[in-house]
Amino acid sequence: MTTTVATAEEGTDSPYALSHLDALESEAVHIFREVAGEFERPVILFSGGKDSIVMLHLALKAFTPAPVPFSLL
Repeated sequence: MTTTVATAEEGTDSPYALSHLDALESEAVHIFREVAGEFERPVILFSGGKDSIVMLHLALKAFTPAPVPFSLL
């Protein structure tokens, strides 16, 4: 799976150009949605650390306003 997104650093003057972080976030949201569509019972392992919190935030962003379709362990 490869996602190509024009980023602002590439000199694109388009109003739809994304910053590098926006492009990474967009790709992560896409992956969350893809996993939810492909697997029957996906889970997110949550330790409470900074990485887990970012993963939970991205999952919430991917599925808002619906609930996240992942179990949280």
